[in-house]
Amino acid sequence: VQLQASGGGLVHSGGALRLSCAASGKIVSIASMGWYRQAPGKQREMVADCTSTGSTNYADSVKGRFTISRDNAKNTVYLQMDSLKPEDTAVYYCNAEQIYYCSGGVCYEDTVRYELQSWGQGTLVTVSS
Repeated sequence: VQLQASGGGLVHSGGALRLSCAASGKIVSIASMGWYRQAPGKQREMVADCTSTGSTNYADSVKGRFTISRDNAKNTVYLQMDSLKPEDTAVYYCNAEQIYYCSGGVCYEDTVRYELQSWGQGTLVTVSS
């Protein structure tokens, strides 16, 4: 399963961006989709995630500013980022966990596969002061 992220860019402090990430393939279900970020010289950290039933979880640093949402029919997760700060500057990675998909694009009982986790390629978000 491949994840394709988009929507990063350069924005001034206080501005907004919306990230999108779509999972490709014959997806049956994805338990959780979310976003992580990695700033220069720092470890990757969880930003927000969302289960297939709509339960969400946010890092304390983004609560009240970022909103995660999912479109299960499109296997897509979004991250609306408002009131951006320079410390939000990072490469943002989309993540999907506990993925069931059909091998070869056809769903039969013996073609269903399981993938524990998949990562997108990362999209750069730069917030200038």
